[in-house]
Amino acid sequence: MSDGSITAADQFAADTPAANSPHVDAGDAGYSKDLKSRHINMIAIGGAIGTGLFLGAGGRLADAGPSLAIAYAVCGVFAFFVVRALGELILYRPSSGAFVSYAREFMGEKGAFAAGWLYFLNWSTTAIADITAAATYAHFWGMFSDIPQWLLALIALAVVLAANLISVKYFGEMEFWFAIIKVAALVAFMLIGIFLVVTQHPVDGHTPGLSTVSDTGVFPVGALPMLLVIQGVVFAYASVELCGVAAGETENPEKIMPRAINSIMWRVGLFYVGSVVLLALLLPYTAYSGDQSPFVTVMDKLGVPGAAGVMNLVVLTAALSSLNSGLYSTGRILRSMALSGSAPRFTGLMNKGQVPYGGILLTAGFGVLGVGLNYVVPGQAFEIVLNLASIGILGTWGMIMLCSLVFWHRSQNGQVTRPAYRLPWAPYTQIVTLLFLVGVAFLMWWGGGVGRTTVMFLPLIAAALVGGWFLVRGRVHEMARARQDV
Repeated sequence: MSDGSITAADQFAADTPAANSPHVDAGDAGYSKDLKSRHINMIAIGGAIGTGLFLGAGGRLADAGPSLAIAYAVCGVFAFFVVRALGELILYRPSSGAFVSYAREFMGEKGAFAAGWLYFLNWSTTAIADITAAATYAHFWGMFSDIPQWLLALIALAVVLAANLISVKYFGEMEFWFAIIKVAALVAFMLIGIFLVVTQHPVDGHTPGLSTVSDTGVFPVGALPMLLVIQGVVFAYASVELCGVAAGETENPEKIMPRAINSIMWRVGLFYVGSVVLLALLLPYTAYSGDQSPFVTVMDKLGVPGAAGVMNLVVLTAALSSLNSGLYSTGRILRSMALSGSAPRFTGLMNKGQVPYGGILLTAGFGVLGVGLNYVVPGQAFEIVLNLASIGILGTWGMIMLCSLVFWHRSQNGQVTRPAYRLPWAPYTQIVTLLFLVGVAFLMWWGGGVGRTTVMFLPLIAAALVGGWFLVRGRVHEMARARQDV
């Protein structure tokens, strides 16, 4: 039985000779293979370093203090489990539909429908967070201070959308250089931070060092705030699954992907945990706020002319990079869904550059709604969409681990063969990760405020998914029968 037409199947089989699955997804046909090893490696880095660190770490440091480093370390381990599970599925069968395609194979069309629309919820709201962050960063410079936040958000969306619609090569190049800038800036910041700590050079009249933490303790406001910021920390890791989507437009994914995925773990430890530890050593946690990137705060208080401006440019780049990734990935996911009947037909359309522009434009359309949000409540826009994005992330990660669990179970029955590159300690890793994700949702509710309101939206989200499935199931089954008859 095949899930694609003969044409799609033939093209897909020709494009991915390493695939060992009988499942063929029609959504994988038609793409160019223009992403090289350097693109994938930098996409993996860029996915692990984004707005959640550059902007979100400031407010979380102010709320939880130095214990934030523990939250980043714990969430980083589970993020690695998720991307490693996805990596095993990629080596089993590379697909631009990524986990939506795997959900279709292992959980049926209902599973693919839920996985795809939860991912869309994630990235459509993240796109709003990214343009909000970009507009916030731009206001750092005097020349932009008089321009309304909503207009800056609209400009950011338009620039990245234009680059995404041309070709995957332009996306890859843009993401490559965005990632280079982010990594170079973080390395430079960490070298400066280490120098300041070792030499105990004053920062805004404060002497950095271990005493900065020991004076207040690792948990200056208790352990509870650290637990409550975990949902925001999960948001910081939201893009790690992006390299799985990119695998479908990559030559030799079986060689490139394991290297890129394995490198995520040490990058998480170095860049996330390391930078948060340095921030905690450089200034008291009370010096940071959610209104400004903590990296900009340090550079500003250091008093080096232009340093804060340079760092602000870097964090602006991070926001644009995340937006770039979101438009890219949702375009591919929605096309996979459209060709099975689970998404509007126009999201399956591709342009001459082999870019699924329909899905990209749909995500960008929600970004325009975000421009309106920036107009109505500019001060609350980021926090509102961050919480909604977190629900989408939890759903996406949960679906990846469920697919991995079913895949493992089928391998035990001899129905499929696991590749040499595997998620360690299966099936316990999947079960523990799923319990962690449920725990994060509970913490969102327990913390009250916007988080609790967001969790209370879950029944509405579930109802929308059920209602949406009943609307499209006739078309989905009809298209499935048509593929079987070919």
